[in-house]
Amino acid sequence: MAQKQIKRTKLGVIVGNRGFFPGHLCESGRTEILRVLEEEGIDAVVLDVADTKYGAVMTLDDAKACGNLFKANREHIDGILVTLPNFGDEKAIANTIRYSGLDVPVLVHAFNDDMTKMGIQDRRDSFCGKMSVCNNLKQYGISFSLTTLHTVDPSSESFRKDLRRFAGTCRVVRSLRHARLGSIGARPASFNTVRYSEKLLERSGITIETLDLSEVFGRANKRKDSDPAVKRKLEEIAAYVDVKGFPQDNLFRMASLGVVVEEWMNENDLAGTALQCWTSMEEYFGIVPCTIMSMLSSSLIPSACEVDITGLVGMYALQQASGRPSALLDWNNNYGEDPDKGVVFHCSNLPKEVFEEIHMDYHEILSGTVGRENTLGTIQGRIKASPFTYCGITTDDLNGGIATYTGEGIFTRDPLLTFGGYGAVQVPKFQKLLRYICESGFEHHVSSSMSSVADSLEEAFGKYMGWKTYRHGAENLY
Repeated sequence: MAQKQIKRTKLGVIVGNRGFFPGHLCESGRTEILRVLEEEGIDAVVLDVADTKYGAVMTLDDAKACGNLFKANREHIDGILVTLPNFGDEKAIANTIRYSGLDVPVLVHAFNDDMTKMGIQDRRDSFCGKMSVCNNLKQYGISFSLTTLHTVDPSSESFRKDLRRFAGTCRVVRSLRHARLGSIGARPASFNTVRYSEKLLERSGITIETLDLSEVFGRANKRKDSDPAVKRKLEEIAAYVDVKGFPQDNLFRMASLGVVVEEWMNENDLAGTALQCWTSMEEYFGIVPCTIMSMLSSSLIPSACEVDITGLVGMYALQQASGRPSALLDWNNNYGEDPDKGVVFHCSNLPKEVFEEIHMDYHEILSGTVGRENTLGTIQGRIKASPFTYCGITTDDLNGGIATYTGEGIFTRDPLLTFGGYGAVQVPKFQKLLRYICESGFEHHVSSSMSSVADSLEEAFGKYMGWKTYRHGAENLY
């Protein structure tokens, strides 16, 4: 299974200039910004110094030149960075974005003044100019993001963190606005919780393709032992997890399922899937799909159980923000009497990267219902200690919109012994979050990633996707 790659972020860079401020600062500022972007692994589309004075924008003609450059690269630009080495011309900057025709996230940055260089030849006044630029962007109806500090040295760790956060926001927005996801099978009959609106997702650019389980079973059952694709998949499964001692017939069905799902995804250009994992799969095909789903998620092709499409959207967003595999979990149990701790769990299909160690096993919950011999394939183990970001997404059909929440916590090393894929979590003001989840009608599922990217998700969901977004532990509510 080929590992998907998170592509490098590419930003359109606008260097602001204003005629009666020191122009030489634009030349040096442009050089410094481009150096920092390269060091952070971010590509730039920017005017050449031969295109305009210092490669900056100041006039209407400059704005047209830069806008046309961005327009010519519109398929590759994920966001726009506005940088102000001096006060900058607010009209030229806003006009550049308008001429470009781009609807992408925008980050506004302003250089620090040097208190030892406050004469007419070296004073920037970017502090003031940033306010004027933001005022104009508001007038033009252009959404934008800000650096943590009002003015900041581009070489500083503070600005680099802002860049990383913004790059994550750009990747999330771009990927969600063009997402194609697969829904395999019907939702479990007992789970009204995973109902969702395809139409509301489509309005945000997220397309859902469907496939009936009967087609999956039919295609898989036509596979032969000699099928090269199935043989390769069997080898991939054995390389992923220890399969010694398990029945070859079950493993063959597992591999056949994996081949069918991947072929269908490739045919339909899908980035992830949500799958009906019980109980039709076990009763009529004789395995659980968890191992195949775990392998997909591990390869940055997120796979959500119980046909939870909105959970899959959350997994996909987290993956794009962090560049790491994501998982779908249940907010499942209290942890003793500690109000800020809990237990998360699934049966499980979690990617192996989240575990301390893994083993394949039979599904303990379903074994008593469908027969143990039909439930091989769960990936079990304890989730390792780590910071993590969580998010929930739901389609609010009654109000005609999409609602989300996000925040950060930690997987802890607190004592815990159970089955499936499990871990103990600590979330500040956890009871407040749980109350919000219940009162707002979110699902019991939660998407998670071993990363700290809640800032990127908050801005992507709320500011640029236009979804109602609650950031737990912060005051923002878009």
